[in-house]
Amino acid sequence: MSQDRVVDFAERKRTLREQAHAHRREQERKDELSREIVTRFMQLSEYHAAETVMFYVGVRTEVRTRHDLQAALDSRKKIVVPWCLDGELELFHLENMDELEIGAYKILEPPSEMREVESKSVDVAELDLIMVPGVAFDRRGARMGHGKGYYDKLLQHARHDAPLVALAFECQLFAEIPTEDHDIFMDKILTEKETYQGLGRS
Repeated sequence: MSQDRVVDFAERKRTLREQAHAHRREQERKDELSREIVTRFMQLSEYHAAETVMFYVGVRTEVRTRHDLQAALDSRKKIVVPWCLDGELELFHLENMDELEIGAYKILEPPSEMREVESKSVDVAELDLIMVPGVAFDRRGARMGHGKGYYDKLLQHARHDAPLVALAFECQLFAEIPTEDHDIFMDKILTEKETYQGLGRS
């Protein structure tokens, strides 16, 4: 890719990311719509078939998931949540909401004294279903994150038979998200209005 194309690609992504953040901030009824979206996630056949499910813990203007985590815990599935260590996502087996506390950037995460407990650590290969956040998406399943690459690195190691299901408000969908060869497409995107079938991983 030429330098001009690299600059143009980066500029397009920056503009879309700004637009998506603005749309998400302006989204009304976030709590109500989030409950609808997460309920739809928990009604998926993929959810019922899964034994080990990763939930992200929503922050700021993302689709909010924390209100439904207790219901997920009550479903007798193994619920896993991510937390960040040195630019990488680590996975934690969540068994009780008391195992989360407000950490850096006001994100709910496992307390430091529990992060080193070996029985709480989960390998990404154990995940049967993965809930994925994002800033912007298109209907092919292309995803744009915050640009840090945390989820990109994690999802590269996920099993190919573990569906990647993104949660988003309809306002986060765009006609096309610019992608590169290494980008990972979602299998599904759930919004308050629709379930979009993505291209998934080849």
